[in-house]
Amino acid sequence: MIPPRRFPRSRLRRLRVSKAVRALSAEHHLAAHDFIYPVFVHGGRQAQEEIAALPAVCRHSQSSLLHIAEQAITAGIKALALFPAIATEQKTDDGREAYNEDGLVPQTVQLLKKNFPELAVITDVALDPYTTHGQDGIIDADGYVLNDATLAVLQKQALCQAAAGADMVAPSDMMDGRIAVLRDALEEQGFVNTIILSYAVKYASHFYQPFRAAVGSAEMLKGDKRNYQMQSANRAEALHEASMDVSEGADILLVKPAGLYLDVIAALATTCHLPIYAYQVSGEYVMLKNAARFLSEPHCVLEALLAIKRAGASAIFTYYALDAVQWLRDEGLV
Repeated sequence: MIPPRRFPRSRLRRLRVSKAVRALSAEHHLAAHDFIYPVFVHGGRQAQEEIAALPAVCRHSQSSLLHIAEQAITAGIKALALFPAIATEQKTDDGREAYNEDGLVPQTVQLLKKNFPELAVITDVALDPYTTHGQDGIIDADGYVLNDATLAVLQKQALCQAAAGADMVAPSDMMDGRIAVLRDALEEQGFVNTIILSYAVKYASHFYQPFRAAVGSAEMLKGDKRNYQMQSANRAEALHEASMDVSEGADILLVKPAGLYLDVIAALATTCHLPIYAYQVSGEYVMLKNAARFLSEPHCVLEALLAIKRAGASAIFTYYALDAVQWLRDEGLV
């Protein structure tokens, strides 16, 4: 007679018994090449400017940015995403500084590519840092952002950035049809290898406020951005947005914010065959920074980043990029 089984046939704790076994059985891992480091650049003389709204994050001069780029490469980070803080006197209603070939962003791209050709440089395609009203596009007399008029300016901006040597142009404006317009323009001008990283799913989030302070658009902003950024209640619409961008020629899709929309990242990762990136935005960063008074910052940050990776993101924009690599090393995970 076979005696009754007293213990579970499968003990799941066996795969949790030691650090080595846990590492071998982990389904997902974080690595330095998973991170994209968002950096702010200004045209002033001061090497660095502290950003009150973003603790431990600075606006950099072009020279100090070279030091940051070197740190990133040494850490194993493969890409920087550039965001400009434009002088107030350079801002206009039509944002024409966005396509000035001698402007801050093209000059910075050229400098980075000259000194670190192996580094991927990502540039933001949107007008909010350049406009007197803080909106991402051209507005009418009532403050409404005009879709097609904005597309014409975004096209000039993307071409300017591509000509400067940007590896990826990243439209974050959320205008309808902008991927098709940018793809056609890039192809026609011979920039066939310039990648379009589309902010395909960018929600109208209150978690962007520290970022807007960093680029100097917060105090300029008139109204809100809900008539062109997505509403938080919608997921099916996000899939529709993404499918449109795929059909128009996007190479990579991005979800923003990341941590609050893991379901959207997961849905795109299972339905779309393009790489899915995610942006751990400034408000998420600030929340973790503030929580560090009561919690272990390294462990909580790595847990949050791993959740984004587990949801399906193949790369993550995070202000924690340099710290995260160091913490992974401290934990013996890289």
